[in-house]
Amino acid sequence: MTYAIGSAAYARILKGSADYWLPRLVFQRGLGLIYFIAFLIASNQWKPLLGEHGLLPVPLFVKRVPFRRMPSIFFLFPNDSAFTMAAWIGLALSCVVLAGLSERYGTWVSALIWFLLWAIYLSFVHVGQTFYAFGWETMLAEAGFYAMFLGARHTAPLPVTQWMLRWMLFRVMFGAGLIKLRGDPCWKDLTCLDTHFETQPMPNPLSWYFHWLPHWMLHGGVLINHFVELVVPFGYFAPQPVATIAGLITMGFQFTLMLSGNLSFLNLLTIVLAIPTLDGRLLGKIFRMAAPALLADSRALQYATGALSVAVVVLSVPVIANMLSPGQLMNYSYNPLELVNTYGAFGSISRTRYEVVVEGTSAAELTPAAEWREYEFRGKPGDPRRRPPQIAPYHLRLDWLMWFAAMSQFSREPWFVNFAAKLLEGDRAVLSLLKTNPFPDHPPHYVRAKLYLYRFTTPEERRQTGAWWHRELVGDWFPEVSLDTPGFRRVLQQQGWL
Repeated sequence: MTYAIGSAAYARILKGSADYWLPRLVFQRGLGLIYFIAFLIASNQWKPLLGEHGLLPVPLFVKRVPFRRMPSIFFLFPNDSAFTMAAWIGLALSCVVLAGLSERYGTWVSALIWFLLWAIYLSFVHVGQTFYAFGWETMLAEAGFYAMFLGARHTAPLPVTQWMLRWMLFRVMFGAGLIKLRGDPCWKDLTCLDTHFETQPMPNPLSWYFHWLPHWMLHGGVLINHFVELVVPFGYFAPQPVATIAGLITMGFQFTLMLSGNLSFLNLLTIVLAIPTLDGRLLGKIFRMAAPALLADSRALQYATGALSVAVVVLSVPVIANMLSPGQLMNYSYNPLELVNTYGAFGSISRTRYEVVVEGTSAAELTPAAEWREYEFRGKPGDPRRRPPQIAPYHLRLDWLMWFAAMSQFSREPWFVNFAAKLLEGDRAVLSLLKTNPFPDHPPHYVRAKLYLYRFTTPEERRQTGAWWHRELVGDWFPEVSLDTPGFRRVLQQQGWL
């Protein structure tokens, strides 16, 4: 009897439902937009960061790491031509999705396009090393894999696929909430937002204003964070309209995060993941759209989706165990296909902000009279009078790594040694990642890096000086080097960069 009831329930979630038609359509367009942004980033930044002559060249990486650990098409073609072609193919396929063409010509055409998007982007992620070591990369890969099973425009969506996406959203939000409770004590004493907007990886134009909100609002914001990440996610699995309310709360929360900082496409992707929680009938009234006459999906897709759902259940076992564990891992994958991962963000909050400021000089000899000029990055703080820019949902990968670098020593950031060499060589590809090149005519003879302590100016300081930041020199971070410095050249040669 129990088996019969279970079988009937399982049959219902494998039977198409028109209620999910509009959420599926909006989700596919939204995910296509995220893929477009991701491939645009790769087309602009991959060559200087990870190309054949990049800061961490992929050809060297694939010689050290086995394919079975990080499967990628670039093990076969580790060259700039393949990187460029793959990024442009990804952009083209993303446009096909955005235009709705991927779903117009049947289920299998749709599945093929989503498979290519998933496989190509996963190939970039797996050889992207530290420049692609962010939780939203595997989030995008996992969501793209599920999109293969969504079906075409004129077929009835399978509810089980929508539930898998809701389970993924739950892992993103609830995992983030748990890692905060187990992490920095400031999440418990409600003081994390006192410094977060100032010390986050890349502040935006509104971050200064968020930082100077009254303390009671900042502390209340932490309480709201706990509610949205620890309580609201359970509503994703509730009947309508509770699921819709939970999804809308999540979207509003993520939009607020987008207003307060540059967190790449993490927040936008989370908003897209919340779309499957929405009531299709409500969306139909809002957009004044109704599902057309829908056909049942093929048996093959139903069986494939059923097999995937079983796999997701099995793969969820270590994820649930991780959530229950006091030693919870954040943004961890248990398999090389990046399916059913653990997620989380900001388990710890910095109290102070340090910045690495890179300088160069044209002086042939190092003397106290040497004039040092700063390199300005596109997104990270540099010139104290420059307003923090709006970058997200675009992602400046070098700027993010500079934020991490300021919290450690350069010996723990081996890519920075090669970055210094590229500046000394006047490498155009690497210089294209920067906002300004203070040496437009010829490369500097020496480069170095200083460590500064940054803080937002007070309202009074800003009125008087017009500056957004106040900075104080802490000391040296990277020594003065030229291409002729013996130890510097030896490191470059040992790494295969010279």
